[in-house]
Amino acid sequence: MADNIIVRVQSPDGMRKIPSTKRETAAAFLKKVAKEFGFNTNGFSVYLNRDKTGEILSQNKALSLLKIKHGDMLYLVPSGASTSSSGEVMDTALPHTSSSSSSLPSVSSSSSLMSRSSSAPQVQEEDEIDQYLTKQDGKIYRNRDPQLCRHGALGKCVHCVPLEPFDEDYLNHLDPPVKHMSFHAYLRKLTGGSDKGKFAALENISCKIKSGCDVHPPWPEGICTKCQPSAIILNRQKYRHVDNIMFENNTIANSFLDFWRKTGSQRVGLLYGKYTEHTDIPLGIRAEVAAIYEPPQTATQNSLELLEDPKAAAVDEIAAKLGLCKVGWIFTDLLSEDTRIGTVRYTRNKDSHYLSSEECIMAGYFQNQHSNPCRLSRDGFFGSKFVTVVASGSPDNQVHFEGYQVSNQCMALVRDECLLPCKDAPELGYAKESSPEQYVPDVFYKDKDKFGNDVTFLARPLPVEYLIIDITTTFPKDPQYTFRSTQPFHIENRDIIGETQDFHSLATYLSQCTSSSFLDVVSDFHLLLFLVTNEVMPLRDSIGLLLEAVRTSNEDLAQTWKKSEQWATIEQLCSTVGGQPSSSGYAAMGGDSAPASSSSMWSCLHCTFMNQPGTEHCEMCSLPRT
Repeated sequence: MADNIIVRVQSPDGMRKIPSTKRETAAAFLKKVAKEFGFNTNGFSVYLNRDKTGEILSQNKALSLLKIKHGDMLYLVPSGASTSSSGEVMDTALPHTSSSSSSLPSVSSSSSLMSRSSSAPQVQEEDEIDQYLTKQDGKIYRNRDPQLCRHGALGKCVHCVPLEPFDEDYLNHLDPPVKHMSFHAYLRKLTGGSDKGKFAALENISCKIKSGCDVHPPWPEGICTKCQPSAIILNRQKYRHVDNIMFENNTIANSFLDFWRKTGSQRVGLLYGKYTEHTDIPLGIRAEVAAIYEPPQTATQNSLELLEDPKAAAVDEIAAKLGLCKVGWIFTDLLSEDTRIGTVRYTRNKDSHYLSSEECIMAGYFQNQHSNPCRLSRDGFFGSKFVTVVASGSPDNQVHFEGYQVSNQCMALVRDECLLPCKDAPELGYAKESSPEQYVPDVFYKDKDKFGNDVTFLARPLPVEYLIIDITTTFPKDPQYTFRSTQPFHIENRDIIGETQDFHSLATYLSQCTSSSFLDVVSDFHLLLFLVTNEVMPLRDSIGLLLEAVRTSNEDLAQTWKKSEQWATIEQLCSTVGGQPSSSGYAAMGGDSAPASSSSMWSCLHCTFMNQPGTEHCEMCSLPRT
């Protein structure tokens, strides 16, 4: 009928479209508004204007007499909302947006919204790097062009005015070109313009049916447009949360690869480090890797399986006290062509896929576990800074490291269990179909057909390239060392190749250390993990001072902890199991440089093999004991 109209009502919780008629009374219309927004009839006010003028009262006047027409926008203000300044609440109201789209508010308006909105969650503190970049200008400053600029030294024109951090021409002309702007540059883009992002919102995608709908039976008996999740159209994400991955030095990566070199089996590790500013890209973020922890796992040449890790919480706790956090994961995909000369084969087809669908799902699982705290999101989080690194062979038979993340859309599909791998085509994923147990929204992607036309396809199957964001992975020209030990301690969970973390290996490690600095001797991530998590004498509650010494590179603190009873007990345990220290190494530990008793096991100074007591030549390398 011609009398039917749709009236839009905007509130701090979003916008709703209220169906009505021109002849409907204001009182009946306000009841609809209360039901739609979940208020009682006295819990809000509705105004014709954003500045809170022209209040609509509960009366018998028809909407046509109030001059409310089809498509008009009204403004709802909860009774408890602040009215200190005219239009303050309306300026920060968030529109209802599709779950498959993402847009962001300005820093100033969004922060005021999150502090005032009664429905805003308690957001945990943002990462330090995010707090730092939020305060930065971010603009790209240019010098005066002597050929194009026709103004004085203090003037500005289109040829020298500062560029915004999201300027695509600038990013495309960098060497190498940047395909994805930084996340904070993306925020600046969406919060720019005349409205300063007042009506933009960070929305996390949901693939689940909204709960609480009581107008029909639950799925699979019924579903409606209010509780049904929106269809998802996969887009290549234009931004990335991390712009660069950097290993502090080559030793970190080489120690990780040693397991594959010795066994031929693949390996998984967790990357611990910190997030810093990446100055090569405006407002960029870098993940710096200081250590790789290898959790319990079973592996073959073609498969990997992570096992339950009872020490996971302790590892995170130690890393936090060292000023580190979990920044990503790494796995190998290598195949040796000739173990004698150490060449590797390029095992994944670079022309078909970068990550397999299974690896994308695993990356999405990790990213969902480590979501990014964000005060601009209603949920308190948005996206993730958790990265994926693949160690694979390159066409020139060298080990090559590639970094990736999966998009926020992929994270949502994995979180809500809507994405499956394809068994016979690793470059393809598959969006699940709805079943009586689970409703799955339709997932689409756009591609070109054989005639060059843009065509929308149902994501069954889907190319995983729509889900992947690549990240440059680098090693610095000048190596950095968070952990300064030059003699590597055995890495955890390598018992299968005879590298066991116990007091025998600790005694051997200490006997081989030649540094005169106690801090350098104990500055090894895997050694500190062993001291905290070993079953004989765990030091979880008494190692805080040593961890602080390593974090701050403070030799005095390390020497203070060295005088503790705990370290004296460690030394006694090492001597009990028969470690044969060198004169310089044992002196560094503060012990006597006299040779160990011939009645105890001794470690060969040349190959570190533990020999039986009473022998004077190494059983492994046949070299003399002294």
